[in-house]
Amino acid sequence: MKTGVALLGCGTVGAAVAQMLLNEKEHLLRRTGQSLELRRVLVRDIHKRRDGIPKSLLTAAPADIWRDESIHVVVELIGGLEPAQSLIFEALAAGKRVVTANKHLLATHGTKIFQAAARAGSCVGFEASCGGAIPIVMALTRGLIANDIDRLIGIVNGTCNYILTQMNAGNQTYVQALAGAQAAGFAEADPAMDVSGMDSAHKLAVLAALAFGIDVPAEKIDVTGIDSLQDTDLRYGRELGYACKLLAIAEKFQNGISLRVHPAFLPVRHLLANVNGSFNAIDVYGHASGQTIYYGRGAGGRPTAGAVIADIVDAATGTAELLFRHSPLLTRRRKATLLPTRKILCRQYLRMNALDRPGVMHRITGVLGRNGISLAAVAQHESRAGDYVPLVVMTHAARDGAVDRAVAQIDRLACVRGRTARIRVMDPGA
Repeated sequence: MKTGVALLGCGTVGAAVAQMLLNEKEHLLRRTGQSLELRRVLVRDIHKRRDGIPKSLLTAAPADIWRDESIHVVVELIGGLEPAQSLIFEALAAGKRVVTANKHLLATHGTKIFQAAARAGSCVGFEASCGGAIPIVMALTRGLIANDIDRLIGIVNGTCNYILTQMNAGNQTYVQALAGAQAAGFAEADPAMDVSGMDSAHKLAVLAALAFGIDVPAEKIDVTGIDSLQDTDLRYGRELGYACKLLAIAEKFQNGISLRVHPAFLPVRHLLANVNGSFNAIDVYGHASGQTIYYGRGAGGRPTAGAVIADIVDAATGTAELLFRHSPLLTRRRKATLLPTRKILCRQYLRMNALDRPGVMHRITGVLGRNGISLAAVAQHESRAGDYVPLVVMTHAARDGAVDRAVAQIDRLACVRGRTARIRVMDPGA
């Protein structure tokens, strides 16, 4: 069976999808039973050279795609909110099936887009939106469908993970590691969306909606990025047996759901602590399956293109349409009570520059105690009396909001200089 495909956009991923459709056609036919035919590629400039893509396939006019009855599947790889959203609605109105890798759009308008696809008797494939080559959408919508998901924890941004891998190794500052990530092609010239944690938040919104069947407003997710991390703290973390990762966390409690993105220390024995470079991993806990982990390349042209083509095949065979017709995870989501991070119990790493003088430790521990925070460990390197020295404190589990208050009070003490560094500590199991 022949399936005509059109691409909207021809950047890194779009070019990789085009190359696979054009050059690996026989392989894909043997694997899928579908003859996938690239018919059109929508670009801004049809005169720009695009290696390996015949100029006859290029168009700057979306209408060329909408009115072409030989095109069955439209793949949106433009990114951002507009014109991507408008083009997807136009494609659905024209009777096309849609595939997208646009996590920002899905995190912001996903429910509306999915409902439009269902009304049109069509579908939207989005496996490539959250984990590159990792088939996490298929796992949540099919493989784990019998499970009541309790928790999902992921390393879902390859740029941040590459940077933290270099910093965790102990030989680079944040600035040096970011420059290396840019030189290696893992970070954009403007890396703000990645290092701020917002890219991870968009992916978490999509994943949490599938895990819990809820409508998740991405702007409600508490987000802390990696751009203020210091190599000093990662070095102390290593001494204590921890590695730092940027985590996207969705947890279900009796009184609501917590969604948050922040750096966290993980015990070095934990599997997520050993996910390095640009790789991603997502740890899912279900009431029936227990813990399952999904690991793979989270970015890059060909890994992401593989996920896009899997969605094209699902659209071509009708699998995706069946899912949209029957799955409430996509089109009939419920509202959720979101818990602010300040109410979450969590262990904490704190580092302050404290005056090495009798009574100072008592004043600091007094502040922590009055806020209901107990100490698990204290570390201080040898120093000369009277100096300001780094004092590292590891707490037992405490309310995040209580730690907020305690840190603000500690920073106002005359015996403490500068701002207290803080990293949450998690031990989500083996």
